[in-house]
Amino acid sequence: MFLSGIVFLGGVFSVFGAGAQEIVDYRTFFGFDPRTTVWIIAELHLMFGAFVLGVPMFAVTVEYVGVLTGEERYDRLAKDFTRLLSASFALTAALGGLLTFALFTLYPKVMTFMSGIFHESFYIYAFFFFGETFVLYFYYYSWDRLKNRKGIHISAGILLNLIGLIIMGISNSWATYMMSPSGIDPETMKFTGTLMDAIWNPLWNPLNLHRILGNAVFGGYVAGAYAAVKFLTAQTEEDRAHYDWMGYVGNFIAIVSLLFLPFAGYYLGREVYSFSPVMGNNMMGGAFSWTFIIQAIGIGSLLILGNFYLWMGMGRIPGAERYQGFIKFILFILTLSFAIWLTPHNLPLSSGEQLRMGGQYHPTLKFFGLMPAKNAVINFMILGTFFSFLLYRRGNISKTIPFSQQGGGAKFWTLIFTGLAFASILWYGEYLWNLDPKELDLPPEKVEFFSLAAWCLIGQAFFIAVAVAFTFKDQGKIGQAILFTYTVINTVFILGIYGFVVMAEASPFLRNIAVAQWLSMLSCIIAVLTIDIFIFRKAEHMGAIRWGKMSAVSQYVLLTLFIVSLLTMGIMGFIRSGLRENWHVYGVLEDTSDWAFTPTNLYAAKVIAFCALTFILMMTVAFWLSELGEKKKVK
Repeated sequence: MFLSGIVFLGGVFSVFGAGAQEIVDYRTFFGFDPRTTVWIIAELHLMFGAFVLGVPMFAVTVEYVGVLTGEERYDRLAKDFTRLLSASFALTAALGGLLTFALFTLYPKVMTFMSGIFHESFYIYAFFFFGETFVLYFYYYSWDRLKNRKGIHISAGILLNLIGLIIMGISNSWATYMMSPSGIDPETMKFTGTLMDAIWNPLWNPLNLHRILGNAVFGGYVAGAYAAVKFLTAQTEEDRAHYDWMGYVGNFIAIVSLLFLPFAGYYLGREVYSFSPVMGNNMMGGAFSWTFIIQAIGIGSLLILGNFYLWMGMGRIPGAERYQGFIKFILFILTLSFAIWLTPHNLPLSSGEQLRMGGQYHPTLKFFGLMPAKNAVINFMILGTFFSFLLYRRGNISKTIPFSQQGGGAKFWTLIFTGLAFASILWYGEYLWNLDPKELDLPPEKVEFFSLAAWCLIGQAFFIAVAVAFTFKDQGKIGQAILFTYTVINTVFILGIYGFVVMAEASPFLRNIAVAQWLSMLSCIIAVLTIDIFIFRKAEHMGAIRWGKMSAVSQYVLLTLFIVSLLTMGIMGFIRSGLRENWHVYGVLEDTSDWAFTPTNLYAAKVIAFCALTFILMMTVAFWLSELGEKKKVK
């Protein structure tokens, strides 16, 4: 979390630093702890940066949907999203500049080392930052002028997203290099590689993927919270309807991105293990094991609250009462899975408590703290959330048109998307079938543990084909039910339980089990959703959705989702950066200051809470100022 921001001033600091009479390693901030100072500034910068990078993704998407549908409300919604973006962009830049000053003045030795490797990327970063500034304001202020030339306007939005991703990728390379340095001579511990060696370090791509999804989740929740406040203060039914819909869209985008985020986190964690088993063990079983329990509470809370909002939203849909009976079963699954998801492997017990329990580990609950159990229940929670969305989507649908009468386009796209899911499953199944145990540092006889996972994936592909066959026979609902049921059995009860066997007998293969579970879950979502779109296309409805008829409680749920996501993001950043412990650059540049220790969870919680509160206050001011500008235009 230490190296992101506007660092084009780095060269200037380096020049002045080189001419100083006394070279110091560390400085304090008016006598205050420099690490906490940088932590707070960097955290605030990342919170704003996540929003600034996340919002353009769905602003452009919503605008494009508006062009396709011809509905004005999509264009208004996209412009509302972009107005929030323009209001917070200046604060993001200001915090980036402040972070640059803090890093180069408080950690001159560290920044001299990093500048020696990344100095060229600083100027590239600055170039794209200026480009992003220009494109952002062109995209926003040309909205009305280019109203009849949407192709040009949407192209500007796409360019804005591409520049944002490049900026994020550059700053991610600095942060990940501190965790997984590459291009280092092991004998001299000096950097001998190229700039691309440093950028393309082992954790760069995993963090890129994780942050893209995380930014989308966070941006959606910020937009949802803004819509909730506007809904609660709206004076007209029209405004309430608009902001109710805006809150739904923001929450929908956040949930869709959240469905994929646990796998991205697992991918990042796996690569941390691969680069440094020491960091990996500290992450899951050492100093940060309890921090991960706190993080698990955050992720689980987001899924449960997201479902709760969907269930409340069914009250605005005529006919959705038909599906109210399913809610208690989904809630039971989510609650049980959540309890397992946050159960630790071991508990901090006194000697007397250990004697009464018979050891450090509970005889039953200890299994819930292992990765096979976590992998199983997170897939169960995601599938439960997806089922809630399907119920919401079908709420007011009455009479449908048979799939056979939907036209050639429906059949073509159904085959394309389900075919992609089918092919990806078979590809990974074949990979597991032919996997050489040597690749996992396992003896040859361990190959016997690979076949069950491969057969499960072959079964997944088979049931995708079955679902498609039923769909073409105008029995798409039956096909969906068969595929969804098999996926639950496969990911949760077969591969989930088998993970314990693999963990005991062929532990490195557990990472492949996790990928097999995730691919099965993802292929099910793609296939079922594709079928759902086309079997309910042009269907008759029991009535229009009553936007604006949500209770105040639902809006407080949106606000809570935003706060939980904000705190969870702070916790994840603390874990990632803290894994380096007493290293500025892991294994290369040691932290020799008085602050070279891992903060406690209590101290981290105080800093994260302070950052979250400060971010909320700053964002509130930014949105308030943007509202003043809009009111002035209206007058």
